[in-house]
Amino acid sequence: MTSRSASLWRHHDFRLIWAGDTVSVFGMQIVGLAIPILAVQVLEANEVQMGLLGALQMLAFLLLSLPAGAWVDRWRKKRVLVIGDLTRAVLLLALPLAWWAGVLAMWQVYVVALVTGAVTVFFDVANQSYLPQIVEGDQIADANGKLQASQQTAAVAGPALGAVLVRVVGSPYAIAVTSVCMALSSLFVSRVRHVEQAPDRQARRPLRTEIGEGLSFVVRHPLLVRITACTGLSNFTSGFVEALFVIYVLRTLGLAETTLGLLLSVGAAGGLLGALSAARFAAWVGEGRSIPLAALVVPVGAVATPLASALPTTVPVLMAGALLMGWSVVVYNIVQVSFRQRLCPKPLLGRMNASIRFLVWGPIPLGALTGGFVGAAVGVVPALWATVVLFALAALPVVLSPLPMMRDLPRSLDALSGEAESDEADTRPVR
Repeated sequence: MTSRSASLWRHHDFRLIWAGDTVSVFGMQIVGLAIPILAVQVLEANEVQMGLLGALQMLAFLLLSLPAGAWVDRWRKKRVLVIGDLTRAVLLLALPLAWWAGVLAMWQVYVVALVTGAVTVFFDVANQSYLPQIVEGDQIADANGKLQASQQTAAVAGPALGAVLVRVVGSPYAIAVTSVCMALSSLFVSRVRHVEQAPDRQARRPLRTEIGEGLSFVVRHPLLVRITACTGLSNFTSGFVEALFVIYVLRTLGLAETTLGLLLSVGAAGGLLGALSAARFAAWVGEGRSIPLAALVVPVGAVATPLASALPTTVPVLMAGALLMGWSVVVYNIVQVSFRQRLCPKPLLGRMNASIRFLVWGPIPLGALTGGFVGAAVGVVPALWATVVLFALAALPVVLSPLPMMRDLPRSLDALSGEAESDEADTRPVR
């Protein structure tokens, strides 16, 4: 163990942040499985209702992502985190209490999903901005690595754990456990000793001005705009799939909740494999080429989902597809996120990330709503076949771009900037 790692182990405030984050991400993984199962099994939700639920869970990312970054920069981050976790704990606890009282209805699930999503938008922005205030600059990478380790572990183990919990105690009680997780996270963060400086009110500029600068950077860059289009279309399709997947697994295929959790965990394991292999893959095929190649692997993996309904080896086929999609999505994300982080000027990073989050996460609720209606109109399996086509179409913005001809991606705005002298200069491969 290095002295830097050892210092973080002895870092009182970081240990609390890490503990709170770990409890919180495990809780979100559990509730992400428990709420859809509650809707399908307890409230007998149909395709349209599940599409609406998926849309409401992500609607805040469409409505609030752009201003959230600027607003959070004006507040104390610790307060946002503590209040955010307490609010989510109370909201989630309302569902098992309503079920216990015999008054649980779908509209209550909708409200909890919508408000919890809104709180999560602000929580995530504050969480990303708080760490640099807690640890020293040369420890940030190590600290982020530890937080990512917890998040990846939760992504792999959380769905399986949540499925077992739902199987043993039922979805309402599983949601209650998540509420306790959020309360514990709030308690851990509240004990951080660091005294946060209040943001300077005099330094504020009009919200519209700050938002416009971030959006302009994204849409004017000839590679970023293509990557953003691909990611946004892919996420629209992912929302489409997620609206139908629980119904497909539990009703259409007749599989158990534990199998659903296993499939989600396998997909997360594929993502973990992608995280470990992304750098080698990009070095092998070329950084620029790895983006369209990974995007093309996604529809190949997506074929497994509807295909499984026609094969006797249902679960192995679903697992193979989940593993392949998990790998390709994470490889794609690692390469493109690293590219935009090193390309963007530091003063614009927050607004650039908020702009991209709006453009690529905003389509998710629209996709979920579309998936619910299409699934109800044509059936779940035909709707899932349509998503294979949608994933393939989503890859076109990066496939039909300079990226397949580029081994290396630019490391500065000079090479591929929206302000370059000509479009031809903008699209030259950078070696």
